[in-house]
Amino acid sequence: MSAVAVGHRRFRSATAEPRAVRWLLIGFTCAFLVVFLLLPLVVVFVQAFAGGIKAYFAALADPDSLSAIWLTLKTAAIAVLLNTLFGVAAAWAVAKFEFRGKDFLVTLIDLPFSVSPVISGMVFILIFGAQTWLGGWLIDHDIRIIFAQTGLVLATVFVTFPFVARELIPLMQAQGSDEEYAALSLGAGGWQTFWHVTLPNIRWGLLYGILLCNARAMGEFGAVSVVSGKIRGASNTMPLHVEVLYQDNKMVAAFAVASLLALLALITLGVKTFLEWRHGDELAALRGR
Repeated sequence: MSAVAVGHRRFRSATAEPRAVRWLLIGFTCAFLVVFLLLPLVVVFVQAFAGGIKAYFAALADPDSLSAIWLTLKTAAIAVLLNTLFGVAAAWAVAKFEFRGKDFLVTLIDLPFSVSPVISGMVFILIFGAQTWLGGWLIDHDIRIIFAQTGLVLATVFVTFPFVARELIPLMQAQGSDEEYAALSLGAGGWQTFWHVTLPNIRWGLLYGILLCNARAMGEFGAVSVVSGKIRGASNTMPLHVEVLYQDNKMVAAFAVASLLALLALITLGVKTFLEWRHGDELAALRGR
């Protein structure tokens, strides 16, 4: 038997597990997913329709619920737009240029991953609260940040801005700058190079990052709960409105709004899965350049 065959056989024996072990691991994984993911999701929809379809849609049509839904969609849209612009700019700077402090910039981008969302909300209170100098000046000039949509947007932007940037940075680093240099050498301007070379190369990674950012923005609770004031019909987003309804013992209404959040999450997951299935090989090839 050749040395290659012996090595291959040893590799297989070292990595292959007995059938009982494999089935045990697969069974444990499936059971864990059912108990902690699938079962809670099913319970949400069952409880949402516990009072019937009319009660379900009546809960969603409530003025406070409609206000929370609309506020959530607006806040998420603004936060995603701002984070998309920031993420592309940050990834372009990190991947295409060498400058002092680049590692520190990457560390700052990752900061929201290590800071509690509640703490980030408290920071905005300490900066823009009524008891601060800046907050007093804003109140004197009739500019509302805390307990208003502006504060919700700021808190949401903070907790979600790593998603687009962290998706694009490794992708753009793997691609390098050869195509951009080629375009510039042929007479293309900076914006032409970006629109016709850089953006097409990162479009699927960008869309993937936007989806993750949007999902996180719509479901954010900790940071926005601090800066919102939980004012019904004014500064309550959907996660906050679910808590308010639950505390008021309006279970059907609470689960109805929660089911809408879950539905939006499932749609996001479906689009994410489609992108991975349809363009996963393309993304892997770009990253592996």
